Amino acid sequence: MQRRFPGAWFFGFVLDRSRVTSTRRLLSCVGLAFGLTVSAHARASIVERVVAVVGERPILLTELQHRARPFLFRIYGTTQQAAQQAAHMTEMYKELINRMIDDRLEEQAADKAHLSVTPEEVDNALKNVSAANKMPIASLLAEAKRQGLSEQDYRDEVRRQVMEGKLVQLRVRGRVRVTEQDGRSAFSRWMKDTGSQAEVDVRILALRIPPGADTALRKARQLLAENIVSRARAGEDFCKLVTQFSDDQATVGKCGSRGPLPMDALVPEVQAAIQDKKEGDISDPLPFGSTAADEAILVVQLMTTPHVPKYDDVKDAMMDRAYGDAMEHQRKLWLGELRHGIYIDVRM
Repeated sequence: MQRRFPGAWFFGFVLDRSRVTSTRRLLSCVGLAFGLTVSAHARASIVERVVAVVGERPILLTELQHRARPFLFRIYGTTQQAAQQAAHMTEMYKELINRMIDDRLEEQAADKAHLSVTPEEVDNALKNVSAANKMPIASLLAEAKRQGLSEQDYRDEVRRQVMEGKLVQLRVRGRVRVTEQDGRSAFSRWMKDTGSQAEVDVRILALRIPPGADTALRKARQLLAENIVSRARAGEDFCKLVTQFSDDQATVGKCGSRGPLPMDALVPEVQAAIQDKKEGDISDPLPFGSTAADEAILVVQLMTTPHVPKYDDVKDAMMDRAYGDAMEHQRKLWLGELRHGIYIDVRM
């Protein structure tokens, strides 16, 4: 499991998991415009002030603005309307000040634990980022500069992440216990998030049942559908059967297919009919339609199966996912504990 790090997530650079053990999004969007004192000559000047206090250590407005530069770059690059920019900036500064408070708390925890980060460790972390993104370190630094970070700023962000990785290993890792059930729960969540997007191609032969059809006609259509299924399963060309019998004019010339579609784009009846099928399989006759106007009997041939892995196929990845989720949860609890008993005053 990899983790994005603050100040670099916006161009997709990530640290190796051996260094950072939890997954966190620092900022998803951004915000809070600070007022600057403007003279009578309309020339803006920055007035230094304290925006937060952690214990006895202040966080200054200039520090906050310095850390915000890459995020402001992203806002101005992706949002053109002034009102939206201001809203994003408000949210960004709110998130960022809390991140900086956490950083101060982690610095205090590192001092108590006699932890430090050497320049060599920062260099190694940069090499991991470079290797993971298949990009020379010089290119990473150039991209950072393009988005508002000097080389030292970039290294400072990496150093903070390496330090947090050490603290997480020391203070959080021992709290995490991941079981098989946790892995299966992660798998279920992952399948829920991605399963409905798996594309599948089906051919559908539709036999319409006219409104007001009597019992004899309904039975005749059912017998025809059963005959079509038998012929298709015996090897007869399904495309020819569609051409001969299907009442769906939109697909009759396309072998009954509308092309690859996400699973959730198919009606529930068709989803259920192909759930346990292999490529080329033919479904039983399938009643369809909730009103007389759209009533039909469908015969479905599955052309491509959605790739839905079994848990055992992705067990290691799901256990890693569960571990990362548990680490992140415990990291947040730990940061909350650090805040207890510490004077914190946000002045924004």
